[in-house]
Amino acid sequence: MGEDGARDWIRGDETAKQMLSRVLKDRAFLLLPPLHRVPLRAGNVVEVTGASPSAKTQILIQAAITCILPKTWNGIHYGGLGKLVLFLDLDCRFDVLRLSQMLKHRLLQANRIGNGTWWQLEESNVRDCRSAHEKSKTSFDEELYVSCMKRFLYVRCYDSLELLSCLKTLDYRIRQQESCGSQVGVLMIDSIGAFHWTDRLSSLLALETHNRKSLSLTNVVETIVQEMKKLLQVHSLVVIATKATIYEEKYPTNENNRKFSLNDDLSGNVASKAQQIPFREFMPSSWQAFVTHKLIIRQSGQESLSAYSLEWLQPQLSSIDQFIVDDSGIVIVS
Repeated sequence: MGEDGARDWIRGDETAKQMLSRVLKDRAFLLLPPLHRVPLRAGNVVEVTGASPSAKTQILIQAAITCILPKTWNGIHYGGLGKLVLFLDLDCRFDVLRLSQMLKHRLLQANRIGNGTWWQLEESNVRDCRSAHEKSKTSFDEELYVSCMKRFLYVRCYDSLELLSCLKTLDYRIRQQESCGSQVGVLMIDSIGAFHWTDRLSSLLALETHNRKSLSLTNVVETIVQEMKKLLQVHSLVVIATKATIYEEKYPTNENNRKFSLNDDLSGNVASKAQQIPFREFMPSSWQAFVTHKLIIRQSGQESLSAYSLEWLQPQLSSIDQFIVDDSGIVIVS
C-alpha cells in the first residue's frame, strides 16, 4: 500500500453528521405488546409462529400501527415511529377495515389520555376508557389518519414467483419513497409458509421431468432469502414474518411439560430437550438460519376464544405473556 493508499484508508468515508444520522436511524426500538420484551433494530428478522388462527396477523397490524403513527402530532404524543410499512400478504386474507379500526382506536385513546402510553395502563383504566368512548363524541384528526394510512404499503402475492418478483422490485420502491423524504421501517410478510405445499408439489413434478434446479422448494426459498438479505444490506429494515404451524406440536414447552424424568436428568438429555422447538419445522434451513428472533403463540386455555399466550424462543425468555384480542386490538392481561 502506497502513501496515497494509506491516506485514503485513514480518511473517513463519511462526515460526523452522516455517522450520527446513520447510527440514530438504526438504533433499537421497542414495539407495543406483545412484542415489547425484546428491542429490535435494523437487520433483525422476527418469526411469529402459531397455529391458525392465533392472532398472528393482529400482532402484525398492531406493530404496523406503531410504525406508521408519528411520535407527536399537533402537541399530542402518539409514541409512533413515523415510518412506512411494507406489508406482503401471501395468505390473501388481510382485512384493511381491521387496520383502520385499530388505528382509529389508537388515535382516540391518545387524544383522550394525552400521551402514548395507554397500553401500560391497568386493565380497569382501559375499560374505563372504552366506556368513555361509547359515551363521548371525541373525534380524531382526519388529516393524521389519512397520512398514517398512506404510510401503509400493501402488496398481495399469489405464489412464490410473484413474491420473488415483488422482492426484486422493493429496492426501487423503497428508494422512490426515500427520495420523497419517507423512510421504510418494517417489512412484514403474512405468511412466509403460505406457498409451502404448492412449491413442494412443484418440486415433485420437477423430479419427474428431471428439472430439479428451477422448481426445487429449497432453491425457491434460498432465492427468497437472498433477495431479502440484499434489501437488508442497503436499507434499514426490520423484517417480521408470520408462519403457521402445519404439523402438530411435538415438543410442548409449557410449564407442565418442562418437567423431565429422572432418567433424562441423569443421562444429560434435559438441556437438549429444553432447546427443542415446540413444533415440527418445515421451512428449509436457509430460512431458519436467516431468522434472528423467534416466538410462538398458543391459544390459551381460558374460556375466551380470543385469549392467547406468547413465548419467546429466540432469545429464550422465562416470561410468558397472556393477551386477549378485542375490538381495540391486543391487550396484555398477565
